[in-house]
Amino acid sequence: MAENIRLVAPPDAGEKSLPRNVEAEAALLGALMIDNRIAEDVQLKLRSEHFFEPVHGRVYDAILKLLDRNMVANPVTLKPLLEADEALKELGGPAYLAQLTGNGAALIGARDFATQIYDLALLRELVGVGRDLVEKALDTSEDVDPLGQIEAAEVALYRVSEGEGEGGSVKSFLQASTMAVQVAERAFSSGGHLSGITTGLTGLNEKIGGLHNSDLMILAGRPGMGKTSLATNIAYNAAIRYVRDKEDGIDDAKNMGAPVAFFSLEMSADQLATRILAEQSGISGEALRMGKISRADFQNLSRAARELQNLPLYIDDTPGLTIAALRTRARRLKRRHNVGFIVVDYLQLLQGSSRGGDNRVQEISEISRGLKTLAKELNVPVLALSQLSRAVEQREDKKPQLSDLRESGSIEQDADMVLFVFREDYYVAAREPRRPMDGDDAKIFDDHAKWAMEMERVFGLAELIVAKQRHGATGKVKLRFDAKITKFSDHVEEGYGALSYD
Repeated sequence: MAENIRLVAPPDAGEKSLPRNVEAEAALLGALMIDNRIAEDVQLKLRSEHFFEPVHGRVYDAILKLLDRNMVANPVTLKPLLEADEALKELGGPAYLAQLTGNGAALIGARDFATQIYDLALLRELVGVGRDLVEKALDTSEDVDPLGQIEAAEVALYRVSEGEGEGGSVKSFLQASTMAVQVAERAFSSGGHLSGITTGLTGLNEKIGGLHNSDLMILAGRPGMGKTSLATNIAYNAAIRYVRDKEDGIDDAKNMGAPVAFFSLEMSADQLATRILAEQSGISGEALRMGKISRADFQNLSRAARELQNLPLYIDDTPGLTIAALRTRARRLKRRHNVGFIVVDYLQLLQGSSRGGDNRVQEISEISRGLKTLAKELNVPVLALSQLSRAVEQREDKKPQLSDLRESGSIEQDADMVLFVFREDYYVAAREPRRPMDGDDAKIFDDHAKWAMEMERVFGLAELIVAKQRHGATGKVKLRFDAKITKFSDHVEEGYGALSYD
């Protein structure tokens, strides 16, 4: 048998051949034709391109095609599918297939053969990445861009580590439609029409269906509107849901939470942690920072810290990150901690490549495209916070619009979803007239009383405006905020949630 499966010429003396085990490939194909049930285990990971010999890959595909039709795959049933294969004819055609089934002992190690074939394919991909890296590093005819080459090499290495290789991003319609049905099944099974990762807000979950893999979401608003508070709470809710679903024995594929990576370019890690601890302990964040807490408050704080010590929320507060550096760190977190949701606070604090020059609009466009690429590459939702232009303040109607996104229209173009946080009480509070004093004119008392009534009407309310949603309808989600603790929660009776200040 060994003589007949030597399909490649031996390498020249001194030349190193690519990693391969043609005998293992032949043995696995034989085992698959003897016992079709083996395919249930190996086809989840092994693809035809993992075979070193192309003819073996085509035979493997033909076997899977027959099994998909609920037919038996053996040398007889495979004959019509492979009759025209010239490479197989040179090996003897159907007689070669029959020969592969002659070694029944291959059944014992079939799964080990599949694992080795897969591992050797990854090694060949690694060799290809290395050769490409060397060739590009030695070629100085184009622009010399070592950082760009490092970024490209990291992307290639990540794809190899994830088992994608060259054709990993190409999916048949069957694969794509199967994934779509799985998403729909997840939403149906959740009972809450949640097909993605939970935000922790029922109203928002019902509006957008959760946070979806490969989506870039922009959360924008003017300073003081509550962007960071909302992002922090969503990140916490996703992380704690992941922990609780794991404790309940729910499979990762059906887990409604995810480990979270939070890139905070504005606030330090301890400031973000203070917000979360304030939320969970019910203590004012200001009181925590100033130490104005009682012994009972401190005990509540200690309890919350103990409960959250294993929370899968990873905070990177490195200042001045470039988009390339952020993507590198995100890949590392994905590989080490299986991060399933990424938050960036905020987009305008990221830096583009040095080639962007002084063109800030071009730089922001590069950053937004980089974030969308990251979402697709890692297959996770990315939530990026963004500032709005001052044009909002110059209008009578202060509600934000898509045209208010600061510095670049590409943010709107690249985003799958755009959310705006709007608090009317922020602007009503700024219009407070002079407070009346004894002896003032009645009009001063009336003006302040009217303002107080207006403030009472809007105080504690906010709107989360879904201005763009690629996969669904736009609209508004009513929220309620608590200025004392930075916590979001749904208020079922009134249909509001809770939002806190930045």
